[in-house]
Amino acid sequence: MRPGLTGLWQVSGRSSLSWDDTVRLDLYYVDNWSMLQDVSIMLRTFSAVLAARGAY
Repeated sequence: MRPGLTGLWQVSGRSSLSWDDTVRLDLYYVDNWSMLQDVSIMLRTFSAVLAARGAY
């Protein structure tokens, strides 16, 4: 997978997640990719950035 601006673990907690959780979410994304999931991640990116959830 090519890296992008956001991802499943970034919108699921960012820095508040453990390393194992980030890897688990990345693997889940690769194994279960869909266009609908990508749209969901893009929409969740806006709220994650605005709310600064999981950011230091």
